[in-house]
Amino acid sequence: MAVIIAPARTRMTMAALAFIILWGFALSITRYSIPEEMEEGSFVANLATDLGLDVRSLVQRRAKLDVIHSKNYLDINKETGELIIREKIDRESICITKTTSCFLKMDVILENPIRIFNIELEIMDINDNAPLFRRKTMQLDISEATPPGERFSLTNAVDADVGANSIKTYYLSESKYFNIDIQTGSDGSKYVDLVLSGNLDREEHAAHNLILTAVDGGVPPRSGTASIVINVLDINDNAPMFSQPIFAVNVSENSAAGTVVMTLNASDLDEGTNSQVTYSYTLYTSEKTQEVFSLDPNSGEIKVKGVINYEESQSFEMHIQAQDGGRNPLSGHCKVMVFITDLNDNYPEVTIKSVKSALSEDVSVGTLIAVVSVSDRDSGVNGEVALTLNRQKTLPFVLNKSSEGYFELLVAKPLDREMISKYDITLRVTDKGSPPLSENETVTLEILDVNDNAPTFPQSFYTIHVVENNPPGALVTSLSAFDPDLNENQYLVYFIMEKEIVNTSMSMLFSINPENGDLYALKTFDYEREREFLFHIEARDSGVPPLSSNVTVHIIILDQNDNTPLIVSPWRAQGSVVEEVIPRSTDKGHLVAKVIAIDADSEQNSRVTYQLLQISDASLFSLDQYNGEIRTTRMFSYRDPRQQRLVIVAKDNGDPALSATVTIKISTVEHAMSFSETTELPLEYDVFTDLNLYLVIGLGAVSFLLLITILVIIVLKCQKPKPKAIKMPPANRNSVISRNSVISQRSSTIADSTLISSDAYWYSLFLAETRKGKVVVRQPIIPKGAGYFVSSIPRSIGPSETTDSRASTLEQEPRRELP
Repeated sequence: MAVIIAPARTRMTMAALAFIILWGFALSITRYSIPEEMEEGSFVANLATDLGLDVRSLVQRRAKLDVIHSKNYLDINKETGELIIREKIDRESICITKTTSCFLKMDVILENPIRIFNIELEIMDINDNAPLFRRKTMQLDISEATPPGERFSLTNAVDADVGANSIKTYYLSESKYFNIDIQTGSDGSKYVDLVLSGNLDREEHAAHNLILTAVDGGVPPRSGTASIVINVLDINDNAPMFSQPIFAVNVSENSAAGTVVMTLNASDLDEGTNSQVTYSYTLYTSEKTQEVFSLDPNSGEIKVKGVINYEESQSFEMHIQAQDGGRNPLSGHCKVMVFITDLNDNYPEVTIKSVKSALSEDVSVGTLIAVVSVSDRDSGVNGEVALTLNRQKTLPFVLNKSSEGYFELLVAKPLDREMISKYDITLRVTDKGSPPLSENETVTLEILDVNDNAPTFPQSFYTIHVVENNPPGALVTSLSAFDPDLNENQYLVYFIMEKEIVNTSMSMLFSINPENGDLYALKTFDYEREREFLFHIEARDSGVPPLSSNVTVHIIILDQNDNTPLIVSPWRAQGSVVEEVIPRSTDKGHLVAKVIAIDADSEQNSRVTYQLLQISDASLFSLDQYNGEIRTTRMFSYRDPRQQRLVIVAKDNGDPALSATVTIKISTVEHAMSFSETTELPLEYDVFTDLNLYLVIGLGAVSFLLLITILVIIVLKCQKPKPKAIKMPPANRNSVISRNSVISQRSSTIADSTLISSDAYWYSLFLAETRKGKVVVRQPIIPKGAGYFVSSIPRSIGPSETTDSRASTLEQEPRRELP
């Protein structure tokens, strides 16, 4: 119904009339019913249709839903006029009291004009709640004397649902002692009682565990469970019982007071005070027995209280009662027979009459150590005794019976203090009684040391590597020998066994600390002069007489890159420039010059390679990095300058690498007169004659010196005694063999590219020949050198062929084995 706004003078009248009309409309109520737990967005009703409203006016009139005293679970779809679920509705949370009907009241309010519609939404119950017990576990204490038919109330289950969805019945797990009785209250609630259906026996079943299940009437039905724990209370219905009616036990005479004879144990199937057993003598036990033996009333332990003498009484009889602690106590009985056993109660005795506390380890077999006597106060078999040594098989001693009751302790085997330095000799005397008695006596014997062990080194041969250029006084190694003797017999002194090498005493080269065996080098070693040393070190103890042993020490000097390559060809004065002259018409590949450098080091440190450091024209010359040959890479052109400058660096393969440089100035001439490797130079006969004279004189002098040197060497070889060969370890012998094999393999190929000098100085090497008045000069080698390695390695020879600078066909100083 519409409300018309009147003019101002009749406004109050119209407002009152409108209020009365609206109130009348509000009194009309629209009811709906829905089940609980509907999903969000579910359709409830079409309010526009049911209330006779135009759907289009819902938005204009600002339709809204006002829920009374509750949360807003619903909403109006203003486009369709439908009432929909906004949030799931739980009937149990809206209607807390358990009633059959549950309503949700709300108002639909419209404006312009104002209209109010009352809506009641009935929430119908569904079976969404399972029965629930307030107590998951119910404890019941029932006496085993309770008669069958006794009832016990149980806690019922509750179900939040109503009507048919509430609790319908209860079930109890299977039991032959219990069942349940279900009752219905005035409000329809189900109650359950536990009924005892059989006789309980705590000794058979002390506890019963049952499961009570409550089931509702929903579809499908829901259920809930609870545990029933029944503790059966004990009554005193069992008497104490012994395991047997008569006990027999043997007790030795002279048993000490407090000795346990036996412990009685009577069992009672009851529990608590009903099972607490107390032991006591009955009136049938004699007073004498009660004086000799005591009975513990709580533990049932029978102990010796008095003196037991086999000669006075051979047996005792006890009558014992076990009584429980029940209100009406029950008891059980048994008899204990104690038989006394005759005892060998005197121990044999051993007495040391004479003893030595210490013996030297070198005493002879049969040496007397101690005199021992044995005795036993018993008589008969109990008085017969035997004397033995504990662990007889492991001891170097023996007992010898000298007379009745006397024994001698003798040395049976040689003694060794280093094996065992002290003996605890246990003498055991045993009688022949039953049971036999025995007594022990220990003799302590200390073994004195004798210097009978020479010092020993861990190994007989030591190979030690020392890098050359070591500082004087540097520690080479530490040698240590072991002597198992004691005191002064163990104190060791180390020294080097004297030996001369090339008129030099070994003590001038090495020194050893006499106390700890530290070996020091007294000089700086040079690998190019000394390669190895072989000598002996002796360790001597301080005993009387002293004992000693020695060890062989092989010192191997390792090479270090400490020599700079020396350029010997082309020769030039210190700091000067080498000049070479070649014709400008030289073809490509022409050999201009050859740089040769020597390095006194060995192996990788002596490998020399060549590089161009500076060059006027890089396109004109090339340098072979292995043999040092400088060749033209093309022909000279008219644009090329007449003079070319090359700086060549010779570098070894050490770490760090050392190097030397040479500067070569190459001049070109138009004519073919130049010195080269194979170019012949025609000379006039007068020039040839003078030069030939010089050559003959020089060659003759060199030949004479060489002949004298050979004769001197032969004489020295004949006079020098033949050296003893050194027994080298297999590894060293193999290395010598492999080194000689490398020398023989490369001797045929190294002469054309590598020049190796001896340890003596040599002036020059050149070859000259006269052919029809002409002299052919081939690449002069000018400078002097001492022990240098001249390397010019061709590309075809790998690094492995220059590993030993002294392995060459030109070597003049042979390798020697150290004596």
